Amino acid sequence: MSGPCSYDPPRRIRRGAALTLIFASVLATGVATGTWGERAEGAVERPESGNTVAAAPKSRTADHAAVERAAAQAIEDGKSGSQAAADVVSRSGDRWSAIYTPGEFRDFQQQLDGSYVGVGLWVRQADGGRIRVSRVQPDGPAARAGIAAGDRLRAIDGRAVRGRPVTETVAWLRGDARRPAEGAGSSVRLDLQRGPRHWTATLHRTRLRTQNVTVDRPAGGRGPTRIKVAAFSQGTGEAVRQAVRRASPHAGLLLDLRGNAGGLVTEAVAAASAFLDGGLVATYDVRGSQRALYADRGGSTRIPLVVLVDGGTMSAGELLAGALQDRGRAIVVGSPTFGKGSVQMPSRLPDGSVAELTVGHYRTPSGQVVDGRGISPDLVAGDGAEKRARTVLSGLGTST
Repeated sequence: MSGPCSYDPPRRIRRGAALTLIFASVLATGVATGTWGERAEGAVERPESGNTVAAAPKSRTADHAAVERAAAQAIEDGKSGSQAAADVVSRSGDRWSAIYTPGEFRDFQQQLDGSYVGVGLWVRQADGGRIRVSRVQPDGPAARAGIAAGDRLRAIDGRAVRGRPVTETVAWLRGDARRPAEGAGSSVRLDLQRGPRHWTATLHRTRLRTQNVTVDRPAGGRGPTRIKVAAFSQGTGEAVRQAVRRASPHAGLLLDLRGNAGGLVTEAVAAASAFLDGGLVATYDVRGSQRALYADRGGSTRIPLVVLVDGGTMSAGELLAGALQDRGRAIVVGSPTFGKGSVQMPSRLPDGSVAELTVGHYRTPSGQVVDGRGISPDLVAGDGAEKRARTVLSGLGTST
């Protein structure tokens, strides 16, 4: 089994069965803000600019022994062990724990590995409930078909999308990878509009890699490099380190964690190692046992750094922001973060299903509790936060 994970999608449990919303940590964001913002198949959502997200309540914890006993007893009685375990989790009020069927857990692991089946579109809900393309993944099926940002998506396989939640639109785009008719290689028909032009494009789904790290470098090397991290899947930490190595040491860095839905704790620590020369990143407890996470040595410690956060910054994103703030490595700008500071670890149940249960909570290097509180920025800014961050960065001077 993998180690600590805080990719923590809020999961609803219905009639004892886990309704797993893979890569949907911002389900909580959508509920809190009343908007689903922008979303890609297999990628995390971002809240729209200016929206605030209510702080997460302090989480309850499901009783591990009770979950295992319920599953074992159900199997002995000839019933579903996963359903019995999910009932226990539901009654516990632990919003971050979940029970996966073997197939659901395989899907979840693929998401953590940074891959998904789809056509490579980001979509958002515009005025009047219209669905528009906000971004297209380079070299994906949508890009090869000539679909561009700003195009209106009218229907998917004949089903109108106007007024429907973005999450449902994305689910239709992706299909169900476990069904041959909807998995990789299957076709999906999109009805589109660009200005007065209406057309239909038939795309074939394929396995794509999520782009959780995007880098904006200024033309001519002047001005700061902006590193946007949407989530922490496999390889995210190394991608951040590569971006830091290639940045100008004099112009500074903007690390944009707004809307970051968390991810693998190990990848957040790897990202912290890009900016720190060793030392403590966070502490956490696992069933009462205290543990610590440390950065690798050799990170860039002199390049000026400002971190952008907002109410959609969650979990491993908060861990990274809190570490850089506490260690005095960065100025944090934006709005208070979500406040999701619990850690989940998976364990196999007797019937092959997987219980991913809360095992503890983490703290920043100074001992600050994140769960239910979040990270408070050094400089509070809402709209125009990035402009404020650039101003702060310009005042930090140049590295030598």
